[in-house]
Amino acid sequence: MVLLLLVDLDPELAALTALGGFFVLHTGGAPPSAPPTLAETYENRPSGAQGSPIVSRVEKVAAALRTPEPRVAASVFQLGLAARLWSVTLGCALAYGAVPDLDPALLHWDPDASAPDDLWLSEARPLPADPETVAGVVLRTHLEPLAEALRARYRVAPGLLRGNAASALAGTARQLGPGAGPLAAALLAHPLLAGTGTLTGGAFRRRSCCLYYRVPGGGVCGDCCFTRPPRPSARGASG
Repeated sequence: MVLLLLVDLDPELAALTALGGFFVLHTGGAPPSAPPTLAETYENRPSGAQGSPIVSRVEKVAAALRTPEPRVAASVFQLGLAARLWSVTLGCALAYGAVPDLDPALLHWDPDASAPDDLWLSEARPLPADPETVAGVVLRTHLEPLAEALRARYRVAPGLLRGNAASALAGTARQLGPGAGPLAAALLAHPLLAGTGTLTGGAFRRRSCCLYYRVPGGGVCGDCCFTRPPRPSARGASG
């Protein structure tokens, strides 16, 4: 049963610390380095614009992975940010029975930082932890506009990005344990994620591929639709 009782969040979301650094969210005021908000990040700027946080992050990921394909780096970047957003939200749902309002205008994101220093929420305002509210907090408010920006700039397939969102959700639920299972299952059945894969117990098998196999030295992920890296002739159909 998903917990629907709304309770207060402590201003520092201190309960997330026990879950590990990837679940932590800095809160209160503006971050010292003044990175952009995610509302500013999701603005769909013209291709080639200077100073785009998304472009900066994709280039950073591409360099780290040594991949010449921006589409691959964009997918890996989106998967990572989705995992961070799910981790914060599901972690709070379990720890507090409520989730923070991750209003993109209040949530700062540093494209040069890693967890937990990448995200900073100006104010922790509680919302109910029911599936529809959580879907609104993460999917509608963040992952939908992020996907739109990545499709426009990097031509990443919509099904791939939906699969990444589902994969990140399932991975977060596995880390949190059985208590996260009912909420994760309800979210995977949500219209924005329905059909992205199959959940059997705690195991998720997606119907798309994140393209990590195209990274030099990379392979397929544990929940990939492929059991082995596709042959070159199949590589155009993996989104």
